[in-house]
Formats: sequence, C-alpha cells, structure tokens
Amino acid sequence: MDIAASQKTGLMRAAIVTGPGHISVETRPIPEPGPGQVRVKLEGCGVCASNLTPWAGPDWMTFPTEAGGLGHEGWGIVDAIGADVTGLRVGERVAALSYHAYATHDIADASMVAALPKELDGKPFPGEPLGCAMNIFSRSNIESGQTVAIIGIGFLGALLTRLAAAAGARVIAISRRPYSLEVAREMGAAETIPMDDHWRIIERVKTLTGGKFCDRVIEAVGKQWPLDLAGELTKERGRLIIAGYHQDGPRQINMQLWNWRGLDVINAHERDPAIYIKGIRDAIEAVRQGRIDPQPLYTHIYPLERLDDALNSTRDRPDGFLKALVQYS
Repeated sequence: MDIAASQKTGLMRAAIVTGPGHISVETRPIPEPGPGQVRVKLEGCGVCASNLTPWAGPDWMTFPTEAGGLGHEGWGIVDAIGADVTGLRVGERVAALSYHAYATHDIADASMVAALPKELDGKPFPGEPLGCAMNIFSRSNIESGQTVAIIGIGFLGALLTRLAAAAGARVIAISRRPYSLEVAREMGAAETIPMDDHWRIIERVKTLTGGKFCDRVIEAVGKQWPLDLAGELTKERGRLIIAGYHQDGPRQINMQLWNWRGLDVINAHERDPAIYIKGIRDAIEAVRQGRIDPQPLYTHIYPLERLDDALNSTRDRPDGFLKALVQYS
C-alpha cells in the first residue's frame, strides 16, 4: 500500500519488531492527534544505534513492539492538527521528535516539532541525531586554538569533527575503520589515528601535543575501551565529554587518573525535551547556513520493508557505512 492509498483508506504502514532480528510491516489505522498534538505523514526516519540492544532481544525486551516503535528520528509533512495547537499548519514540512516513527504516520506533541525551511525541501532531516550533535558540541565548550580528540567517527563523530574544526580547533580523529578516518579528514580533521593499539595511540597524541594531551576529548563510541582511552588523552584540567551511548552495562573508570588530572567530565546526553528541540532547531539553522552538511553522511537508504537490513547494517557497519535511513516516499 502506497502513502496516497493509505490516506484514502485511513490505514498506514508500520514496522513491528516481532522478535530478536525480525520485523513485520503491517497496516494499522492512522492515529488522530489529540489536544496539543500534530500528526505527521512521515517521509522517513533515521536508524539510531540505540535501537541495536532492543533489536538483539535482551531479557528485558518485550515483543512485539508497538507499531512503528523504536523509530524516533522522523521527518515529513504535518497532515492533521489537534486542538490548542498554534504556530504549525497542515502541509508544513517538519522534523519531529516522536517515538513510533518506523511508520508512514506518527503523532507528536506540537512542542516537539520544528518547521523546516524551504532551503531543505527534498532533503532528509532526521532531527534527533542532528540535534544531539549540536547539543553535544554546545556542552563541549570548544574554542578556537584548542586541540580536540574525537574518538569514534560515525555519523555523530563526523558532525562533531566538522563543528569543532569550523570553530577553529585542531581536531585529532581516532577511529577503527579507514573509511571513517577518510570521512574525518573531509570534515576537517587535522590528524587521523587508527584505533588499534591503546598505548600507541596515547604516545601518538602525546607527540602531537608536545606532551600536554588534549583540551577536549569527545568519546563517541559507547564502549569501555574508548572510554578508557578518552581519559588518557585528556590533559590536566581538560574536559572529557561522553557522547557514546553506554547502554549495554556498567562501566569502570580510572578515577585515580581522572582525579589526578582534575578533569571536568561531561555526560552530554540530554533528557529535557526543551533542550532536545532546541538542539534540533540549532541543527536546522546550521544546515541552512551551510555550517554542517549531513547529506553525504546518509550512506545507506532502505524502504520500510527492509528496516531489518537497515538495523543490521547499523550493527555490522559494512565498508562505507555511516548512517542508515528508512524512507517511505
């Protein structure tokens, strides 16, 4: 069923995760917005690495998911407005922070919807990860002349490399894949280091910084080793920013090192909805102005029926992969 047909029949298509590594795409009634809400006819949704733990089927996960569940990086056209909504209109193209966006339609609180300018017409805009990049950059307090190490050059790390380099920082990009390091160079990294040997990386950064290490270190992987490495690369009174999503269990830290160096440690994950949407609006403006261009970073595009392949690619990161999108039109 295509989207035009779904509008006529009052049905939408929605992906449901039926078990670990399995999806089903089914038709469901199109939901109606309540007071303070809008309905978005979605053009697509980004695939987030935070989906991977539920996709693997941990003990705490319940299947099947709700229709469209796990998807939260959607964009599209407002096609219905609930009571008490102002500042938005039917037909307006938007990025939405909603939570059932692996579907052709979803409901969002009007406060969690940001209008997209004409300059972005026809371009995908997964607002949530772009907003995350802007919020992490803001909390990193990066300034011209600083040396900034970014550990993990995926979609988020690439955007942060571009933002930091544009701010006048000297960026050292550290990542596992040669392709990622190539992207980092394109985004403005002054130095790139393969993420292979712990002590070799430390010695290389020590040499590059004259023994002082880095003013800012952003850990954007979400695993124990990169977190260990991040502390080692942060200079005395430097700032360590944790951007990786550490969702697979507890972590240990070298508190002796962190204490001795007097590090400022920032957990850059936001939970305040107002800050989420501010980050999305900041990202819209950054893209509109050309400060960041995420378009080349959307490397893998799938239809909704292949959401399983999109999730598997996000997990396996084949050569040339940075970011998967599912698109519905």
